[in-house]
Order: sequence, then structure tokens, then C-alpha cells
Amino acid sequence: SSTMSSSCPSVPSHRHRRSSRRSTGCWDALDTDSQALSALGQFQTLPLEIFHMVLKYLSVKDISTLSMVSKTLSQHLIHYISTSAGTRRLLLQDFHNLELPGRREGASVLEHYKSLGLLFKRCTLLLPTRDRLKYVHKVLSEVSCFKLSGCASPLHCLGLKCYGVFLQILTAGWDELECHRVFNFLWELSNLARKVQTVVSSRAGSARKLELRIRLYCRRVLLNHWIHRSDSAFWLTRILKPWPIVNQARLLYIIFGPVSSLDGHVVWQKMVEGPTDETSLKGLAEAIKLLYGTEAREWTADDVISLVDELSVVPQEWLMENNARLLLLSGNNICFTFMASKAVNGRAVELARLMVFMTLVCEKDLYCMDWVVRMMQKVCRVFSTPWERNNFLQCLENAFAHMLMDMLQAVLAGGHDEEDNSFLNLFHLVNAQANFHKEILYLAMRSSPST
Repeated sequence: SSTMSSSCPSVPSHRHRRSSRRSTGCWDALDTDSQALSALGQFQTLPLEIFHMVLKYLSVKDISTLSMVSKTLSQHLIHYISTSAGTRRLLLQDFHNLELPGRREGASVLEHYKSLGLLFKRCTLLLPTRDRLKYVHKVLSEVSCFKLSGCASPLHCLGLKCYGVFLQILTAGWDELECHRVFNFLWELSNLARKVQTVVSSRAGSARKLELRIRLYCRRVLLNHWIHRSDSAFWLTRILKPWPIVNQARLLYIIFGPVSSLDGHVVWQKMVEGPTDETSLKGLAEAIKLLYGTEAREWTADDVISLVDELSVVPQEWLMENNARLLLLSGNNICFTFMASKAVNGRAVELARLMVFMTLVCEKDLYCMDWVVRMMQKVCRVFSTPWERNNFLQCLENAFAHMLMDMLQAVLAGGHDEEDNSFLNLFHLVNAQANFHKEILYLAMRSSPST
């Protein structure tokens, strides 16, 4: 050690210290570069252009796996996605063909965007939610079919569906606060608040094209792709909750109500003009069940019942048969809660008419009539006094009699040379009444003591 010290030239101490700091900084920089290069693995020997060429031979799933190797490699892939070559490769935009050319046989455009959602999820894993959303928007903003009004033929376009599955994969596993941010981001980005305000405050059908686009965007982007009911309930709640209940009912009809098979536009008079079928009501019933279920924590039973009540006058008062059919499709719990609320509020006459129409729907749609009898028994237990229960039963029989007389009068007034369903309706109601009372007699005989 002394020999080495004596052989070195004498250097002023302050210069030695400065030189020492500069030397250490150079080595730190070299260490940083070395770490970055080692994080690239075997790709460190390739120029960036060659690296991008290699990526062309990898599937989107393989690229997403590659992004998990290191932070450095992930940053390189983020840069690649933003390049024109990456955009052309990854953002397939021919959404009007079922199968896209140049892809593996059997692979669909929806599967491609599922894989792309996973790639974006992994590449942006270390970024805050706000920055992740900004990056996603920056990359996807040029795809016109991902926008609410971006496609000239939305009914025959897969763009919104692809956007929906992309977002579903991207946000899967995110906590509720992050999903709130996602919804607010999409809500502002698509200017949905103003557009929804337009359709819920205008005359029904006056903005048919906008109604259709809102329906497609809400269903295909926000609602249809979730596996768990809790996720579907969360997003449907986000759509409906900002509005008063009158607008909630109107918006629910726009999103889930019946549409024309010709042009896809909402059919507003479907529930008003005549009896409808289960297909027209199935979407509304499923939405009501979703909001009533335990997954929708922000909705009380009273909220859902009030929404169903408000829905029955959109755009005008529905036929009672359609009300009864919707309640039957919505399930036992909702049906009972709705009818019990009428019993508690002293609306026995209205409740009796609804019960009669339930027997008619069960007869027409081939449901078991004993279901109506059991429902009647449960409702009768809600009444607080025997007089109220007996009054309801009397109203029920009166409702049968009045409906039969009304239908008979319609048959007698109808012409023989025109297409008229009056006789068929009368036929169904007579059978419904007979089967209903038959089940009551069976019940009475089973409960009576044997002799």
C-alpha cells in the first residue's frame, strides 16, 4: 500500500475529491444502462426497428406475456403500441365483417380485442388509473366505431362490442373506486349526460336515432360483457342513479325495452296498444331482477318497486296484461313485493284486477295456475284484518265478473268478417277462471279434515 502511494503523483485534495465524484457518477450511469439492458434480456442486442419486426410474428397474447418480463420491456411495448406500425397491427377496424382477413382461422375480432385488453392491462399495470385511462384513450381515440355516434351503421357494426370486451378485460379485478373513475371518464368522453338528458326529457320517439345509439352504447360497452351479476348491477346503477325516477324508467325502457325488427328503434307503443309477448319484456324483467338482487347494494326494495310502478306508464299507461306479464317474468320476490305494497296501501281493487290478469297470463303462457293461488295466499296474509282480506277476495271475484262481461260485450260487438281476437281472449279468460278456482278447490279439499 505504501509502495503504491509513493509511486503516484501528488494531486491537490480538492481536485481529487471532484475527480472522485465524477468517476462515481460515470459508473452509476453505466450501471443504470447495464440494468436497463439486462432487463431487455436477449432483445438488448437488437436495434429497436428489428425488435418491432420481431413483434409482428408474435400474437397479441404473446406480446402481453412479454410485457410482464420487466418494466423496461413493458415501456418498449407501450412505445411500440403508439407507433403507426403498432397501431396498424393491433387496432383492427373492419368491424363490419364477421371475420377479418389475414388472421388465424376461427379467430374473431372480439377475441382479438379481448387479447388487446389484456395487453393494455399488463403494459399499464404500474400507472395510476387516471394515466392508464388517458393512455388508452390516446391510442383508441382514432377508432371511430368506438364512439357513441362514430359509426354510420351501428346496428351492423362490431365496434362497440369490441370496445366493451376490451374494457371488461382491462378493468377486471379493479376496485369499485377505480371503476367509478372509469365510468366517469367514459361518461364525459362520450358526452352521455347531455345526450341522455335529451332523450329522457323529449317526447318518446322524437329522437329515435339518438335513442338507438344510447341503447347500443350502454348495452354493448357498459353492460353486456360482465360475467358476475355484481359487475352488471354496478354499471347499470351508474347509468340510472344520476336521474330522477321518472327519467330512470324512461332510460330503462330505452336500454331494455322492445325494438323494431326492421330498424332496431325503440317501439314505444308496444305496451300500450295490445298484449305483448315474453320476448318484448324479457330484457326489462332481467334488469329489474338485477336491481332487486343482493348484488345491487344501492337499491332498496322500495326503490325497485317505485321504478316498476313508474315504468308501467312509459310512455302512457300499459295494458294491465303487460304489467302482469312483466311481474311474472321478474320473479316471485319482486312480484310479491309489488303486490304486497298495493295491499298495504289499501289499493284492493287495483290489486284484484292485477291478480285476474295474472291468471290470464298463466293460462296464455302455460304457467302452472297453482302459482297464482299460492301468491294470492301470501298476499292475503299481508292484510292486517279479516275484513280487509275478505274485501280483497270479494274484489277479486268482482274483477273476474267485470272482465268477463267486458270481453263478452267486445265479442258481441265485433264483426264476423274482420280479424278480431276478442273471442280468443274471452276463451282464455274463461279457462283461466276455471283453472284458478279448480286449484282453490284442490287446496280446500287437501286442507279439510278427512271423514
